[in-house]
Amino acid sequence: RGRAWSEGLCTPWGKRRSETMKPFMDEEFLLDTDAARRLYHTYAEPMPIADYHCHIDAREIFEDRRFENLTQAWLGGDHYKWRLMRAGGAPEELVTGNGSDWEKFQKWAGVLELAAGSPLYHWSHLELRRYFGYGGVLNERTAEEVWELTREKLKEPSMGARGLIRQSGVKVLCTTDDPADPLEWHRRLAEDPGFPVQVLPAWRPDRAMSLERTDYPAYLERLEAASGRKIHDFSSLLDALRVRMDFFASMGCVTADHGLPYVPYAEASRKEVETIFSWRLAGRMPEKRELAAFRTAFLAVMGREYHKRGWVMQLHFGVKRDNSSRLYAGLGPDAGADCILSPLRSGPLADYLNALDRTGELPKTILYSLNPADNAVIGALIGCFQGDGILGKVQQGSAWWFNDHKDGMEAQLKSLASLGLLGSFVGMLTDSRSLLSYPRHEYFRRILCGILGCWVENGEYPRDMETLGGLVQDICCHNAKRYFNL
Repeated sequence: RGRAWSEGLCTPWGKRRSETMKPFMDEEFLLDTDAARRLYHTYAEPMPIADYHCHIDAREIFEDRRFENLTQAWLGGDHYKWRLMRAGGAPEELVTGNGSDWEKFQKWAGVLELAAGSPLYHWSHLELRRYFGYGGVLNERTAEEVWELTREKLKEPSMGARGLIRQSGVKVLCTTDDPADPLEWHRRLAEDPGFPVQVLPAWRPDRAMSLERTDYPAYLERLEAASGRKIHDFSSLLDALRVRMDFFASMGCVTADHGLPYVPYAEASRKEVETIFSWRLAGRMPEKRELAAFRTAFLAVMGREYHKRGWVMQLHFGVKRDNSSRLYAGLGPDAGADCILSPLRSGPLADYLNALDRTGELPKTILYSLNPADNAVIGALIGCFQGDGILGKVQQGSAWWFNDHKDGMEAQLKSLASLGLLGSFVGMLTDSRSLLSYPRHEYFRRILCGILGCWVENGEYPRDMETLGGLVQDICCHNAKRYFNL
């Protein structure tokens, strides 16, 4: 079964057994074979980043936002870290409250000591190495040293938002934007010759579909103002959205993104959908069945519009949001109180894709589930809707949110390789609000090369480094650029 396996270096699952203790997160971090090291350093490491989904604020980029310290750069708005700090016993004052920046950082450093095996442990140290040149370990004992070193480093001209993006090797990034957003900061960035990175808007119409929200009427007023269309029925809602889609397209938009608990499929006539919408305009909240019917009709129209425009449709599902009413009341959404829903009900999702596919209007589509139990389900489903001469027309998205750790990335990659076509994969996305999050791409690339390297060492793939190197570069960057027409 190959030299590496016979000598006890790699297991049948593609992991290498270490014979000696390795240094902590050195340059060969996660690269356990000669093949993995060559693939990473020769092919993956030099590749630029095409970040096709993130939550960075375009205004922060245009204004070249700067940070005084790591608390501002790391802990402000990062619900990953907030969850960990609460679990580590931090009072809310030191998480999202009025504690000083130093006190919050000191507490984070102490909690990080407890986070063995967490991707946050790896990401934090990768970020310290790549942006600040700090090769040590962050903990309570070193917190003051790291605090002072990083505060001085953040004063350098290259450590603003623009400099961080450029030194990360980012060539293009897609933000996440509501249809009513004026995209003013995108326009200013596009007109700025001093910043060569493309910053493109991405269409996120969740608010327009959310009849169940108490502020839905107020949102429609915003959408009316942005589109110049009066919204008095479902048809006029769609007209207003098409006006905004045309505007987004003029600003370079190439992708749409939906965040859903699950993808519904409940067929209803256009008259029924119009009635449900009219009831909501009159103040009546929809029942569960009515909401599913409305969302099905809404998503069907959106999918056809994306196909017509050549946009990629991204569907994120499998999440139950804002589970703590206490946190929601105090902090609002995205406070770190979301969780994984039970495994995917694939029937409605398959029916939705089929409804678009049977009329030739299925756009290029990426499916992300927050539940790792859905890997095989999605891997089997995407094979049903390939075609049109498009490499990987329907994709399984990268390991997302609660899955973007080492085990989660490995599981997603191996499932995709087993059930789909690994070489067509569009690779990693940042999916972050933090300007320091780009080492997540390095983390992903090391894991990818580690898996491929062990397959080579185990005799499961030939030692054809030119072919494998091309596959690695495609997954790291080229496939995404082609798929999204970037």
